[in-house]
Amino acid sequence: MASNSSPYTKGRGAGSNVVSRFVEHKREVVDDGWEPTERTPLRTEIFTDNSRTIISHNNSPDVPFTASINPYKGCEHGCSYCFARPTHTYLDLSAGLDFESKIYCKPGAAQLLQTELFRPRYSPQVIALGANTDAYQPVEREMKITRAILEVLKSHHHPVAIITKSALVERDIDLLTPMAEARLVRVFVSVTTLDRDLGRRLEPRAAAPQRRLETVRRLHQAGIPVGVLMAPIIPVLNDNEIEQLLGECAAAGAESAGYVILRLPHEIKDLFVQWLQEHYPLKAEHVMNRIRDLRGGQAYRSEFGERMRGSGQYADLIAKRFALACKKHSLNRRTRELDCSQFRVPPRSGDQMGLF
Repeated sequence: MASNSSPYTKGRGAGSNVVSRFVEHKREVVDDGWEPTERTPLRTEIFTDNSRTIISHNNSPDVPFTASINPYKGCEHGCSYCFARPTHTYLDLSAGLDFESKIYCKPGAAQLLQTELFRPRYSPQVIALGANTDAYQPVEREMKITRAILEVLKSHHHPVAIITKSALVERDIDLLTPMAEARLVRVFVSVTTLDRDLGRRLEPRAAAPQRRLETVRRLHQAGIPVGVLMAPIIPVLNDNEIEQLLGECAAAGAESAGYVILRLPHEIKDLFVQWLQEHYPLKAEHVMNRIRDLRGGQAYRSEFGERMRGSGQYADLIAKRFALACKKHSLNRRTRELDCSQFRVPPRSGDQMGLF
């Protein structure tokens, strides 16, 4: 729990709100000690993103998809390590508290998707939903943008892979189960730790670890293929949990597992170091030394092939431990490929009917 003198606000993952690196003039709030200041609650603000397209494409060899949809920019879960935080700087906002309190929604996402899928030259491929920011973050309860997207994908028999750390995905089991029966959906639940205290500090507004295990169980019981992602693995803080975490996830019904080593690009490095010094001051130096061991002596390296897994002896050890734990618990023994061949364009109101 943050003290009164702490820069951290209850329920938030960042301890600062340094402006975008693209802004020329920077401002910083300083307490000069003359008058007591009261910390006002930081409320989440919702804005509209009027994007003209909804499917993003990438050519990274590090990720197993090339097309993705992100219904939201920013994420209220407030994970201190989130690799997506720097994206807010392109909006001239902070990767810190702005990222988790100023959320941009795409209310027209389903209609944009419908338009893109109706294009004559559209070629179906698995779409990753929520790969950058969580498609089931708290604002989704009210906005229901993710559900509308799934309804469009289902009507087109279009395959989708969902990545989330939210139990809210259970709301859409009624859509996901028939899609799973047709080999059109797979869900990956991010489970970073089983330690409730670490989870509360690390991911303040995300579902508790045991609740995520329950989500894995319920998805599995509904016949939906479910995998888990231990993302990120953070040296000294959660790397000791690999074997137990995979064991419990497998027992809950997970059939596959993957991991990502902590990434600290751009503003995330300073935000994460500040978080370490606040919550784990006695471990902070040890954690950062181990991270540098994984990154060739640096806090982060962005090269393809290394940014997700790291390099060196420590990275090799983590890879071997993870592989052995997966083998022990029968994870990754089979891969259910999603089926793109079923894609179709359903008739729209006013379309001329075919003669045959």
